[in-house]
Parts: sequence; structure tokens; C-alpha cells
Amino acid sequence: MKTGKYLPKIGTFDGAGFWKRAFAHQRGNLLRAVQVPDEQIKILVNKSYQELPAPLRFEIETSGIREENLK
Repeated sequence: MKTGKYLPKIGTFDGAGFWKRAFAHQRGNLLRAVQVPDEQIKILVNKSYQELPAPLRFEIETSGIREENLK
């Protein structure tokens, strides 16, 4: 099966790298961009990237967000 023109290209975002370098407000902006509720953002911004739920990490990495839009 050829995957070239039938499957859309998934843009990847370096979530782990961004998370390591980002301050809490920047992490909050990223979580808001993938539509995480505010009450959960307060809990998630202080966790390590690997502690985030796998579906959320997948959503971050494939969302098409650009790092320059989060600063």
C-alpha cells in the first residue's frame, strides 16, 4: 500500500522540547491551544511532559501548532 498521496501528512510539534524550555504561562498557552479546560491547565502545567496523558501528548504533537505562536 502506498502511503504518499492517500494519507495526510501529520505535522509534528516538539512537545517535549518545548515543555522543557517553557515557563508555566507558555505551557498554559499550549494547553489552551489544544482546548484543555482551565481547571485542568492549573494541574498539568507543573507536571513533566511524560506525566501528561498520552492522548494529550498526541494532540499536542499533531496539532500543527508552531512554537513562535505560543510566546
